[in-house]
Amino acid sequence: MQPAALEVFIILSIIFGVATVCLSILFLRNKKSYSKLKNDIDSVSNKSVQIADFMKFFADNICTNLKGAEVCSCLALKISKLVEAEDICIYSLNDSKHFVPIGYTEAFPLLFNNKNFVLSKPRFIIDALKQDKIEMNDGVFGEITASSKALFIPDATADQRFCSLGRGDAVKSFMGMPMIINDSIIGIVCAVNSTQSKMFSTSQFDLFESVTKIVSVLYQIIQSYVIASKQDHLNQEIEFTRLLQKSLLPKDAPIWKPFEIYAFTRSAKEVSGDFFDFVPIDANRLLVVLGDASGKGIPACMMMAMTRSFIRANAARFTTLSDMMLELNSNLYRDTDEGRFTTITCCVLDKKEQTVEFARAGHTELIVFSSRQKTRKLRPHGTALGLLPTEMAGAYDSITFTFKPYYSMLLFSDGIIEAVDPNGEEFGTAKLEELFYESCCRKNSPEKTTDKILITIDEFSGTREINDDQTIVIIGHESSFI
Repeated sequence: MQPAALEVFIILSIIFGVATVCLSILFLRNKKSYSKLKNDIDSVSNKSVQIADFMKFFADNICTNLKGAEVCSCLALKISKLVEAEDICIYSLNDSKHFVPIGYTEAFPLLFNNKNFVLSKPRFIIDALKQDKIEMNDGVFGEITASSKALFIPDATADQRFCSLGRGDAVKSFMGMPMIINDSIIGIVCAVNSTQSKMFSTSQFDLFESVTKIVSVLYQIIQSYVIASKQDHLNQEIEFTRLLQKSLLPKDAPIWKPFEIYAFTRSAKEVSGDFFDFVPIDANRLLVVLGDASGKGIPACMMMAMTRSFIRANAARFTTLSDMMLELNSNLYRDTDEGRFTTITCCVLDKKEQTVEFARAGHTELIVFSSRQKTRKLRPHGTALGLLPTEMAGAYDSITFTFKPYYSMLLFSDGIIEAVDPNGEEFGTAKLEELFYESCCRKNSPEKTTDKILITIDEFSGTREINDDQTIVIIGHESSFI
């Protein structure tokens, strides 16, 4: 197997693994009772610890099997374990408008065809399943296709839609989820029978829905990889990774009054190591993160995905950013290669108390514009994440302050201040602070301020290409703008 092919599937495997954990955490976080919350926190911790093992599984099992069906069957098996389903089948919609199985667990029942066969052994079932073709408008598949929505049947034992199954009463409970890309159905993922009580719960259904969104992206990438296998592998792999990375970044900043948030990033290469994220902690608190993974290209993207995953896994478990940073450092140091690290800067925005808690780990400072028309730079101590073991990394400081009217904050990656002109001179923090100050004095919106900074940097750089990823997050008080 060529190294380039191995590398892309390792990355895809890692991102699928960490994305699955993130989706699990988002689901668990919605529980309200104290006792359930405690169980959720324990589960979050377990999931975070299992990330490394999850990565190793895909590296060992998927990366050596480049055929689409083998990869999809591995995905089906992992989905079944995650949502606690007896069997999973991933169907693809082919050119003739039939749904055909492309990945399945051992004994997934035939849903429509071969009704007269008695299939008692798993290998006979799989042989028949491989030949199964389901009309686009047939039965429950037709319902899912027509509505482009999921179908949840907790009790299918007496459901008329399943009365004519080839395996009698094999389906006790059913979940069918459309795989949608660009508003078009490309397939359906089906789950039958809960391993716990045969009947699926709503919590299993919610988790299954979240996982299917990731599977949709992965399947499209797998298909594209197969089609492009005879082309320039390296360029294709970079593009696939770029698209995956883009899918992990928030499309829009959340509405979190009185805070107004805007974020922008652009890459020095096709794939960036910079990232930003918005993680709701509870009804009043929002974690805003800007990070920069070491290196560039695909390795930096892989590091970025891991860091983002660990942040989402740990954000709700701690009362302070300092404690969260210690846990992140421990996780990344344990599970990354030597010399790999991530720098981050982050704020917890409390809209009820209108306060900001700020911490950083080896990253650039926070620039704050105050109502007195002054700027100040905050530099709490904290080493880069994953670079040193916990006992050597030391403590991570944090600063908390009231976010008053007319305040604005600028978070940025070092690619902004390290942009160079044709003579090799760096843009620097002083120029950036001055630009931010002038824009805030004019009461420009965060978006307009960002545009002004980027235009000025481009003019400063002239013909010099961007030599590092550039990311900006601006947080202003809603009363600060015209």
